[in-house]
Amino acid sequence: MSSTPLPAVSEPELAPPPNARALFFEFARMGLSGFGGVLPFVRRSVVERNRWLNDRDFVEILSLGQVLPGPNVINLALMLGLRFAGLRGAVAAFCGLVLVPMVVVLCAMALYLRYQDVTAVRQMLAGMTAVSAGLVLSTGFKLAQSQPRSVRAIVIGVAAFVLIGLMRWPLLPVMAVLVPVALILEHRASRKEGA
Repeated sequence: MSSTPLPAVSEPELAPPPNARALFFEFARMGLSGFGGVLPFVRRSVVERNRWLNDRDFVEILSLGQVLPGPNVINLALMLGLRFAGLRGAVAAFCGLVLVPMVVVLCAMALYLRYQDVTAVRQMLAGMTAVSAGLVLSTGFKLAQSQPRSVRAIVIGVAAFVLIGLMRWPLLPVMAVLVPVALILEHRASRKEGA
């Protein structure tokens, strides 16, 4: 019984890299869209809408941004800006992501301080929390689908989920152990494949 190989799924061609101006406006748009978490909007914009990166490259840059000090989305904006348009691109992406939404947040905070005791305001905030959690979970599933599936990757992912998500261990110590373990496992696997 002969089996015919499935045709390879080709990834869509990437768009040309954006300039600093395009980065500023796109990251401002993401920042204004992403109340409660910008990461789902960054991924959708960079990978799906603008096709500046494929999913795998996005996950690699995001992973680096998560192990560096500072907020991972800001790290991601700076790295993407630097990659696409140099130092001007990094500054433009950062300013678009942070400065424009900061004005909106300051105005919203002033309104919240004035109306925080209103029941409807508290109910709206509870609903926004659920939406934010759903967006983060959805993005996590999409990013996981773009990664190669191996036993070692699944074990590391499950360990991180159990330790941080279920057991509520602090992020830094868990990552300080899991990141080197994952790197060692991947290095050993790549050496075995190369041999």
